[in-house]
Amino acid sequence: MQFGAQLGNYGTQWPDIATTVHALESGRWNSVWFSDHFMPPGRPEAADGPALEGWTLITAVAAITHRLRLGVLATGNTYRNPALLAKMCSTLDHISGGRMELGIGAAWYEHEHNTYGWGFPSIKERSDRLEEAVDLIRMLFTKSEDERVDFSGKYYQVKDAPLSPGSTQSPHIPILIGGNGEKRTLRTCAKSGDIFNLDFWHPGGVDVFAHKSEVVARHCESFDRDPEEIKRTVCLPFRLFETEEKFKSSSGMPWYCWGTASRIQDLLAEYIEAGAQEIMLCAVPNKPEAWQRIDEDVLSAFD
Repeated sequence: MQFGAQLGNYGTQWPDIATTVHALESGRWNSVWFSDHFMPPGRPEAADGPALEGWTLITAVAAITHRLRLGVLATGNTYRNPALLAKMCSTLDHISGGRMELGIGAAWYEHEHNTYGWGFPSIKERSDRLEEAVDLIRMLFTKSEDERVDFSGKYYQVKDAPLSPGSTQSPHIPILIGGNGEKRTLRTCAKSGDIFNLDFWHPGGVDVFAHKSEVVARHCESFDRDPEEIKRTVCLPFRLFETEEKFKSSSGMPWYCWGTASRIQDLLAEYIEAGAQEIMLCAVPNKPEAWQRIDEDVLSAFD
């Protein structure tokens, strides 16, 4: 079983991130991720707090690690041209020796778009753009080394475009689609993605995970794909409590991955039984000792 760590970009500093990453590298963790926002997300009143840019962070982490898989969970498609994003990711795949995964989603934070002067289209257009962007990126990732790509979409166009260096990985850099939407996002994953990732900051749970997995499988039928080709992952807000009493008096949402070590182990086992192949944990402070404790007290049960 694989476990990933989504570290915080906000209210933190690089030295704290670097020491935490070193702890992850020496532990049981499979992957490390950052989010893709330019201010603390969902909190306009906290816009003046420190916010580090995710792709810059993952580039720095690529240079100080040798084992961990790397990614941004998940890149907002509206922030960057998809051909540029493919180039960024392939360059980092080259630097890291084939450890990149491209996480991408439709983007959702309207306040952030307005603040920086980026257009914020309707959810339909953002979904259309995501589908088109992933189609283009997949073409660039899967072409032969000497091939060039022509793509003429409604929103994105390239002409005689190379991607060199291409993916170091075989068959190509995995494309992770982040988002819970059944009609469009999970359909886009079934069409052109390699991994789906559900975000359970939103209402979720093991039953929701199982249901969304079935939705992806049904969409795969439309594209004549084997659902087993798509890796199933989920990101869970996490908090470890010393006692059951402290957990019961907490104010977390019922679908959060909160509790004592034994309670959390039971919950993770339920996700694994439901088909989860990697579970990313988030909302843990950027402190080596916090992640090492999770490693020893929780993940050790899944060796």
